[in-house]
Amino acid sequence: MIYQNFQAYSDMAGPVRAFADMAAAALAHPLPGMSRNGLHRAGAAICELVARAGLSHHRPAFGIDTVDISGRLAAVRETAVHRTPFCTLLHLEKDLAMAQPRVLLVAPMSGHFATLLRGTAQTLLTDHDVYITDWHNARDVGLRHGGFGFDEFIDHVITFLQVLGAGVHVVGVCQPCVAVLAAVAIMAEDSDPAQPRSMTLMAGPIDARVNSTEVNRLATSRPIEWFERNLIGIVPLRYAGALRRVYPGFVQLAAFMSMNLDRHVKAQIDLFYYLANGEDEKAASIRAFYDEYCAVMDLPAEFYLQTVRTVFQEHSLPLGKFEWHGRRVDARTIRRTALFTVEGERDDICGVGQTLAAQELCSGIRPYMKRHHVQTGVGHYGVFAGRRWNSYIYPILRNVIYASD
Repeated sequence: MIYQNFQAYSDMAGPVRAFADMAAAALAHPLPGMSRNGLHRAGAAICELVARAGLSHHRPAFGIDTVDISGRLAAVRETAVHRTPFCTLLHLEKDLAMAQPRVLLVAPMSGHFATLLRGTAQTLLTDHDVYITDWHNARDVGLRHGGFGFDEFIDHVITFLQVLGAGVHVVGVCQPCVAVLAAVAIMAEDSDPAQPRSMTLMAGPIDARVNSTEVNRLATSRPIEWFERNLIGIVPLRYAGALRRVYPGFVQLAAFMSMNLDRHVKAQIDLFYYLANGEDEKAASIRAFYDEYCAVMDLPAEFYLQTVRTVFQEHSLPLGKFEWHGRRVDARTIRRTALFTVEGERDDICGVGQTLAAQELCSGIRPYMKRHHVQTGVGHYGVFAGRRWNSYIYPILRNVIYASD
């Protein structure tokens, strides 16, 4: 009943949030002749916090309209290149006649939409032709389309690389690193001409036994049956994916927020303070972050449970026991694809050393085609977004791609 209980709460809270939203607007724009004093601003701030105390289940816009390339603004449009019931291969197509290395950016399917990588994609667009996996919300995928497990995730990565053809570079961010590595290994063993020229793995749990984090410990603290019994819900009848078993996005968000609860509480206090004092620019920054952070998507139950069991409990890939559709996957078969691994010094989700493990697993890649980087001073999200990503990590990634293109 986990999903039904959440839906009932959401339905009851909806009118309250809608009223608070109208009240905030009224207080922010008082009637002619009435001044907007501190009391008005404080009241509007309280109402806005109430109105924002909910979740969105729809993908936000990428909002990348232009990109600056050597001082010239190039228009960017989103084009669907290939579509399945569970994902769209999205091309961030530039209005620019310039040959640039093609990059497949594999976004995580971990409770947030692919727009979480908006900053990553925008930076890559400067020097690359960027494609991204735009995963669909499982609650919107009808049961007639079947299940979606870890094997199907790998299927999608392979299919997208094949659709794009030879010469592509693949970048996996966080959770999909395991699937990306497995997909490239399968393609290498099959001598697939579409196997990528370079593979970048960023803050992904290749070997979750190394430097375990709270996330890793939670995954191993209980048997897989506990996760299935307590964290899996059934999509309510009102949605296109009615009766599909899912790991709800709101559960994942709650888990993420509980890891840094003090920080999130402080952010809401700061937002109230900025709104009440008319510091609109600072308030807008917090709004933008939580608009993205609170946009959640449901994961297919099969995919979530197989990820927990295979990656975090059984450690199948580093132990050489990982299978795809019953076929053993061997990372040593990768020889033609350059490897770049990236980690964050302060990452509390994927500990330092977990992604580095890919370097040893891919023993078939010549040493001069491998590179590893640990970025000091950043946590998990700082590996692929923010100032240090732009200034320190991205230039290395760009060099790896261009050197192997």
